Amino acid sequence: MLIIGLPGKTLSDADRARLAVPQVSGVILFTRNFGSRDQVTALIDDIRLARRDPFLVCVDQEGGPVQRFRDGFTRLPALVQIGELYARDPRAAIAHAEEHAWVMASEMRAIGIDLSFAPVVDLARGNRAIGTRAFDADPQVASELAQAYLRGMRLAGMAATLKHFPGHGSVAEDTHFDAAIDPRPLDELRATDLLPFADAIAAGAEAVMMAHVTYPAIDSRPAGCSRIWVEDVLRGEFGFRGAVIGDDIGMAAAEALGGIPARIEAHLLAGCDLLLACGPAIVDEAIAASAHATPCDPDLLATLQGEVAQTWDALTSNPQRDEFIARLATLDAAQDTQGRP
Repeated sequence: MLIIGLPGKTLSDADRARLAVPQVSGVILFTRNFGSRDQVTALIDDIRLARRDPFLVCVDQEGGPVQRFRDGFTRLPALVQIGELYARDPRAAIAHAEEHAWVMASEMRAIGIDLSFAPVVDLARGNRAIGTRAFDADPQVASELAQAYLRGMRLAGMAATLKHFPGHGSVAEDTHFDAAIDPRPLDELRATDLLPFADAIAAGAEAVMMAHVTYPAIDSRPAGCSRIWVEDVLRGEFGFRGAVIGDDIGMAAAEALGGIPARIEAHLLAGCDLLLACGPAIVDEAIAASAHATPCDPDLLATLQGEVAQTWDALTSNPQRDEFIARLATLDAAQDTQGRP
């Protein structure tokens, strides 16, 4: 049920003890865990030795401003650049979304990552945390590109995680640092922010990550702690049967729920299957607070594990990869030509 952060680039004895806890279902890696491709591959291999049952190794490798592994990997454009291309050439943008997803997921699968938490299907409407991470402000455009992204990830053997349900893009606040409140009614959300999620769920997305945003017209609790959002809307109305993931319980927007034990309890009562505890400083407290919780269903975890992947050498000798990377590079070239940073 917990996906935990690790403090360094190698596993300590304390890390191995944490990984052995049944309530720990996976790890999420960050830039602090990355020194080189060889080093992070060795770290992932070591994690696999520590836990051989269904166990997830995850990362945020979205591209643009959120790409945890950089040296030795393809520089991935921000998703908003694909949305900007859509305004000029929709067909090319759809192809670029598939290719971006395939390159990202293929590289992650080649080093042993199960999940990159992607794609962001929030709307690009000025949120400080989302910014260029989202495809477009138009729900229909975001939906079409998100579905293309899912296709590319599947071709590379990776499950898709839609984030941040029911939509983080239309409020200004960054939930890493502030509480965020969206006052709109459900009908307005259905017609806007929820539309890309609904379409991507219908297309078979395997996981959904919840937002820490509060929507008081629907529930007084943040979405990840709301049974209305998780059970009634996501599972009931949208028919989602995959994994529901609570965003990082260490974020400022979760603090109103109380301490770490209260945050964990609130997410589990709402119906979340997995919770992120990203900061090493909160991991031990999160593990202690979860000691009596039922571990995540291994069959559910198995649906999120990566499929058979190419080796790194086979991937880098694949001419299709070279073609995709060359086409993605044209997005940055187009930005430079148009004078945007």
